[in-house]
Amino acid sequence: MTDTADDQFDTLPVLGRGPYWQELKIGVAGRTLRRTVTESDLVNFIGTTGMLEAIFIDADYPGAAIPGRLVPAALTQCLIEGLLFQSVIQGVGLALLEVHLKAHAPVRVNDSIWATLDIQDIRPTSKSGRAVVTSEVKVYNQHALLVLSYTVKRMTAGRPD
Repeated sequence: MTDTADDQFDTLPVLGRGPYWQELKIGVAGRTLRRTVTESDLVNFIGTTGMLEAIFIDADYPGAAIPGRLVPAALTQCLIEGLLFQSVIQGVGLALLEVHLKAHAPVRVNDSIWATLDIQDIRPTSKSGRAVVTSEVKVYNQHALLVLSYTVKRMTAGRPD
């Protein structure tokens, strides 16, 4: 049998891979890096999704109940999911099963958002090597004001046999 180029690197840890479910513990928490929401983020998101609501496309909309350049809560959640993918989901996330989301305060263009993640539950499945992991995610702005929270259940991979 001939060694392939990949064989010589098999023993090196993969950088950026999230933890297998066996490496998680209920009550373990962490936080993401911060990320500034840009005008491009808003324009691309509403253009892609079709969320062409007046409060998102008109900075001076006369009927707006909340002043400022608002962004959809769905965009805020997606940006945080992106940060989580880069740190705890990459390589181990198998499926998004359920999300319960609550908006607490508005997010505006140029706000910097970040989140905490708290592992609430880990339930191994009947399929070997998988578990349903429930986490609580709390999203804050640059003033440490809670702007969004959600509970998420994901199917997560376990250690390879």
